[in-house]
Amino acid sequence: MKIHFYLRFSTRQGQDLYICGNIPELGYENKLTSQPVLMKYKSIDFWEITLDLASMPPDPVQYYYQLKMEDGSMVHEWGNDREIRLSSRHDDLQVFDTWNHAGEYENAFYTAPFQEILLPKPSRKSGKKPPKSYTHIFKIKAPLLHANEAVCISGNSEALGEWSTDEPLLLRREGNWWTIELNLSGLSFPIHYKYGVYDTKHKTLVQFENGPNRILLGDAREGRLTIQQDGFIRLPNSTWKGAGVSIPVFSLRSRDSLGTGEFSDIRLLVDWAHKTGLRLIQILPVNDTSATGSWIDSYPYAAISAFALHPLYLNLEEMAGKKNAHLIKSLKKKQKQLNSLPDLDYEAVMQTKTEAAKEIFSGEKENFLDDPEFIQFFNQNKPWLVPYAAFCYLKDSNNTVDFGKWKTYGRYTKLAIDKLTSPQSKQYDQIAFYYFIQYHLYRQLRKSVVYAHENGIIIKGDIPIGVYRHSCDAWVSPELYHMDQQAGAPPDPFAMKGQNWGFPTYNWERMAKDSFQWWKNRFAQMAIYFDAFRIDHILGFFRIWSIPISQTEGIMGHFEHAIPVHRVEFDEKNIYFNKERYTKPFINEAVLWEYFGNETETVKPIYFEEAVYGNLKLKDFVDTQRKIVDYFEDRTTETLDIISKDALMNLISNVILFEVEDSEEKQFHFRIEMESTSSFRYLDWHLQNQLRDLYVNYFYRRQDNFWKKEAMKKLPLLKRSTNMLVCGEDLGMVPSCVPDVMKQTGILSLEIQRMPKDISREFFNPASAPYLSVVTPSTHDMSTIRGWWEEDRIKTQKFFNEELGQWGDAPYFCDAWINKAILEQHLHSPAMWSIFQLQDLMGMDENIRRENPHDERINVPAIPNYYWRYRIHVYLEDLIKAKPFNEQLREMIKSAGR
Repeated sequence: MKIHFYLRFSTRQGQDLYICGNIPELGYENKLTSQPVLMKYKSIDFWEITLDLASMPPDPVQYYYQLKMEDGSMVHEWGNDREIRLSSRHDDLQVFDTWNHAGEYENAFYTAPFQEILLPKPSRKSGKKPPKSYTHIFKIKAPLLHANEAVCISGNSEALGEWSTDEPLLLRREGNWWTIELNLSGLSFPIHYKYGVYDTKHKTLVQFENGPNRILLGDAREGRLTIQQDGFIRLPNSTWKGAGVSIPVFSLRSRDSLGTGEFSDIRLLVDWAHKTGLRLIQILPVNDTSATGSWIDSYPYAAISAFALHPLYLNLEEMAGKKNAHLIKSLKKKQKQLNSLPDLDYEAVMQTKTEAAKEIFSGEKENFLDDPEFIQFFNQNKPWLVPYAAFCYLKDSNNTVDFGKWKTYGRYTKLAIDKLTSPQSKQYDQIAFYYFIQYHLYRQLRKSVVYAHENGIIIKGDIPIGVYRHSCDAWVSPELYHMDQQAGAPPDPFAMKGQNWGFPTYNWERMAKDSFQWWKNRFAQMAIYFDAFRIDHILGFFRIWSIPISQTEGIMGHFEHAIPVHRVEFDEKNIYFNKERYTKPFINEAVLWEYFGNETETVKPIYFEEAVYGNLKLKDFVDTQRKIVDYFEDRTTETLDIISKDALMNLISNVILFEVEDSEEKQFHFRIEMESTSSFRYLDWHLQNQLRDLYVNYFYRRQDNFWKKEAMKKLPLLKRSTNMLVCGEDLGMVPSCVPDVMKQTGILSLEIQRMPKDISREFFNPASAPYLSVVTPSTHDMSTIRGWWEEDRIKTQKFFNEELGQWGDAPYFCDAWINKAILEQHLHSPAMWSIFQLQDLMGMDENIRRENPHDERINVPAIPNYYWRYRIHVYLEDLIKAKPFNEQLREMIKSAGR
């Protein structure tokens, strides 16, 4: 048998096209290895390849295309649904394909949430079964059909219906494709045809597709089969729009919860969302963060496991069942007390739930471990569950999460942990307790997810960009991380000294060796619970802000990976290079007075010593920020100590360059915001201008293509590993290559009204959002609409006049009608999704919203150890009954076409 592949694609000089598949002729070697096969250039519109098959493959031929770029990188087309079923009736096969660009809007509609939940099911009254004899197969994708609609085809021949609108030929749905087999023998070619949409209920043609006629070339000779795969039907592809609500699980409040929102409360939120027309519920990360046993663990982005769920979200009553009802009854007083608090008391809730869960486990462990459902859960999750349970046991028994301080097992070895977690070990009951917890968390969250799906609502999760330094993941696989570095973010208006998240940065080179299997496992675990997810700080896949472990403030970081400035570049620009002057904190008498004022002579002999050229340097015990923090940790809170600590921290960052480790003094990174340093100000004007030019080149010119390549090594491969809808949080200092990569990969961007990506604008207009995006007026890291309205009177006034189009003075407080107007701006945006914090939705109703909007903020990024404890002030049961508010919101969503 011969197979001729023809791919419609116009390449540029230096590009090549390849084909890969599951048979040896298409480069298949084994499940782990395949070699793409080079195709031949045929014309400006086509590439081709012909295969001679020695024998008939036992399975359908599955294949896909790859594009080799000018720089050697490979771009995969999207999807894994190309399949050919071979038959001995045909000895010659022609396949005409269309390249499936990952950024096509239609691809989003073939993700799990759309196919399984959001889109109506296609009409079952569609095409007939294949005839006994046929010469051609036509295939097309049409994701946005309404109920009772099917794809039809018509053309300029009798076999294609002679352009009939009364009885066009109906295609049938097979997987993602609409398909029809036709016998075109005896017809003259080329044949002109079009696809259309047919209403099977009313038996009428809805419309033919847009654009010119399609043209079928070739012939219909005996023994030859032609498969015409035409890509997507040419119909409007940006018509589907949805609205959603965003709220952390811990922020929910119900009458049955115990001091915090629980997984079971999601079902009540689903009831409310269904009543108002919302189609999506977005939550913050729900992984276990219980590292210290204190309120600091309320930070949801520092998980001790990227796979385990947080015990905070357990519903004890569902866990206990009828057998332990007496225990739940004894907790009613405590439940009422914790639920009456305005905010989450993290430590009290965790203590109460842990003690109760241990008591329940004590009575259930014998039967539980033999439960077939648990055994199935255990076997499916064993690769992460066993190390996690052992980690939690060792964390508790050593009274620290820092595995570097454990007496034994500080270095993970599978053999030792298998022995520790064996059912025969004396610690087994203590370890199995964590199996018990995770099993019930799994059941409760899955129950809520299934309930959401039954009500036509999808759940969107959140993947943190980093892992906790003292996490189970870092313990098991430290080689995947740079443990001597810390991830963070550069300075911005919300965090003037940048952010230090404390997470180790990823060792991407090591992760690439197994094709990022850790990430694929993580996505697979997410897919158990979520239909869509937000990649926190997606810029980290381009480059991450990396801070040495010896420093503590984000301002001391640099982008990694990044192309450094070479020593030679200074010489080429005639810049006198003084390594000591540029890379060490610049301190002279004037600078010292600038930081310490009248206390200069007091602190000078304590912290400083003489250096070259009459300057000063920090003594060894305070020459890094980490040392300074440690030194002042146990000292008094006297004013001088506070002044000294802050001043010393600032002096550490008073540099122009950071030397690249092991570069032999030849490579350097610029310190961000160099011009704000006194080190820079004390340089002469000419030298300042020379350094400024190099600085601009370093941050805004040389990195862009490099960062794009870094992202394209990871994001397309990882996105192909999941069928969830992928959204990216692309905020902050955004490289210019990011929007293009998001478009190329089909990842939804995040657009926020008060954080425009266009630096020439003060506000982003939701009406200008791209279709593949999420628009929102605020996030958990920001104040709500009402809170923001009171922060900056000048900005508020400008927004009131220019963005809302209102005359006169802006109200001092954000009246309900203003809040509503902002919501409507976002609802009428062309973006696929408009997602709102629950606080912002409640803000449009004077009777429901909280009195003080500043009590509604979830997080303040500028505060390193912030207590994440916000809870909504109304019970979900009451929100469901708030008829005027719910009807108003439903009408707003409906009128916006969402």
